Amino acid sequence: GPDHPDVLSTRNNLARMHLDAGNLGEAIELFESLIADQIRILGFDHPDTLITRSNLAEAYMAARKEEKAASLREDLLVSKARSLGFDHPETSTMRGDLAVAYMGAGKEEKAVALLEDLLADQTRVLGFDHPDTFITRDTLATAYMCAGKEEKAVSLREDLLISKVRSLSPDHPDVLRTRNRLGNAYVLAGNLLKALSVYEALLADQTRILGPEHPDTLNTQKLLARVRKVAR
Repeated sequence: GPDHPDVLSTRNNLARMHLDAGNLGEAIELFESLIADQIRILGFDHPDTLITRSNLAEAYMAARKEEKAASLREDLLVSKARSLGFDHPETSTMRGDLAVAYMGAGKEEKAVALLEDLLADQTRVLGFDHPDTFITRDTLATAYMCAGKEEKAVSLREDLLISKVRSLSPDHPDVLRTRNRLGNAYVLAGNLLKALSVYEALLADQTRILGPEHPDTLNTQKLLARVRKVAR
C-alpha cells in the first residue's frame, strides 16, 4: 500500500538518488511530497521524518536555496533537541549544519554565535581534541573568515593545527589539509610571508607523502605560485 513503511523508505531512497545525481528539482519535489506523507503517517519527530527533513535541507543547499535550508534546519534543530537531547551527537551535527546554512544565506554573525556556543558545549561534553570538536573548530574558523574576522580565524587555525598534530600525526592527511587552510587564512589576513612559509613547507611534505602528481600537491603548487607573485 502507498502508506507502508517500505514504500516511504523507497521514496526517500529514490529522492536521495536524484539528489546524488544532481537532479535537484526532482529531488526537492520528491522530498517535499514525502515529508507531507511522513508527518501524516509517522509524525513530525519520527526518526524517518527527521532523516527526510535533513535530506531536503541538503537538497535546498545544493540548489542554492540557503534561506529555505536555514529555516528547515532551524526547525530540525528544535525537533532533534526535543527528541534526542541538546548534547546528542545528531543534535550537535544539526547545529553545525545550521551554521553552514546561515553562512550560505549571508548570516555570518548568526553562524559565528551558533558555532561558538556549539564549540563550548562540545569541549565540555567530548573534549577539546575530539574529532567532532575538530570539525566545529574548523567550521568556526571559516565563519570568522566570512564575517571578516581574519585574525580570529588565523588564531583558531593555528591552535587547530597544534591539536591535530598532537592527536593524529604530522603526516596525517587531515593535518596536511589543515596546514593548507592555515595558509589560506594567512593570505586572507594579509600575512603573505607566513603564508609563503606554510605553503613551501607543505609542498615539500606533500611531495614526499602524496607524490608530486597528487591533486593536493598540485593545488599547493598553484597557491604557492600565486602568493609568490603577489608578495613580490
